[in-house]
Amino acid sequence: MTETLKPDNAAQLREAILWAVDSATPLELMGAGSKRRLGKPVQAEMRLSTAGLDGILFYEPEELVLSARAGTSLAVIEQALAEKRQMLAFEPPDYGALLGAAPGQASLGGVIAANLSGSRRFRAGAARDHLLGFQAVNGRGELIKSGGRVMKNVSGYDLCKLMAGSYGTLAALSELTVKVLPVPEVTAALVIDDISPDDAVRAMNLAAGSAADIGGACWLPEAVAERAALGRPAGEGGPALVIRLEGFAPSVASRLQSLAALLGAAGPARTLKDEAARALWAEINHVTLLSAGPGRVLWCLSLPPASGAEVAGALAALPDHELMLDQAGGLIWLSLPEGGNDQAETVRAALAPCGGHAALIAAPASLRSTVPVFHPQPQPLRALSRRVKESFDPHRILNPGRMYGGV
Repeated sequence: MTETLKPDNAAQLREAILWAVDSATPLELMGAGSKRRLGKPVQAEMRLSTAGLDGILFYEPEELVLSARAGTSLAVIEQALAEKRQMLAFEPPDYGALLGAAPGQASLGGVIAANLSGSRRFRAGAARDHLLGFQAVNGRGELIKSGGRVMKNVSGYDLCKLMAGSYGTLAALSELTVKVLPVPEVTAALVIDDISPDDAVRAMNLAAGSAADIGGACWLPEAVAERAALGRPAGEGGPALVIRLEGFAPSVASRLQSLAALLGAAGPARTLKDEAARALWAEINHVTLLSAGPGRVLWCLSLPPASGAEVAGALAALPDHELMLDQAGGLIWLSLPEGGNDQAETVRAALAPCGGHAALIAAPASLRSTVPVFHPQPQPLRALSRRVKESFDPHRILNPGRMYGGV
């Protein structure tokens, strides 16, 4: 049975990593463990959990800033923000159900380490864009800090951007400071039923470039749309395009009207508001509409939004596939029966013409051990990644191999 180290503060975290360096013991970093199945399986003799680094350090609603220890539950943070009608605008998704963990277990450190962002990303930015500062211990056992409480404190190398999305391969996060924003007064969804992917992508790109200031856009094929909380009238069916608008009530009402007129050629539009709209976007954001579980794998494809319909068409030949186009066509979620390297090559080949990349999000450990989980890097970028790893973790004790070989 693998032993787990559970430090209660940054000093103990540093001591644990110094011990690992001295004893040449690789460590698997984790918070609550809800994302252990993201990335390649880590071959480590011990686990290092930051779950004991818990609690909100300060929250200043007037300054739109919050700082918490890395192991603090995301649910606790979101509850504190909700009391002040504020939120994490990058909309962190909960993949617990997809990854074999209980929903609601994610920690702030895990979300930032994996740079997990939701459907609002194309407008609000990724998790890394909302990280103002952090404290961590690198693989040399050194305590490092970067950033501050406001964006203007960032000077020199912006280590926040480097740390977010590093999956614990560079340092163990102990504290994080993030930007927060007010919750929109009104959330609405403009729904166009029975629309083809080509028409949907054109409509999403038109909406994203308009003055409507949309906060989400997603196309659902018919089989997926049937599971969604679309509030369809009796007899309605087919694929669906959903576009989110947020803000003050008069502004949302005006933008809904102008957007429906702008997209009139795509088909008649109807509107979902408030709880109905929020419930629908939660299903999209947490990717609960696609088939998952034993025997299936889930891919996440990032690509230029204008290429969404083309890539979806290229993937249509895959047997028993399900997909949806999120983030205005710039993100495709793809559910498939479990396959091997041939399947990975087929998925990634579909992206080759547009220059996108694909990551294997949910799959059994046996498959993640043999298939490149993250999109293969070109040689110059691979060499750079290894030099960064060497700088932060020369002994390769922090989550070795979780992202790429040598990293």
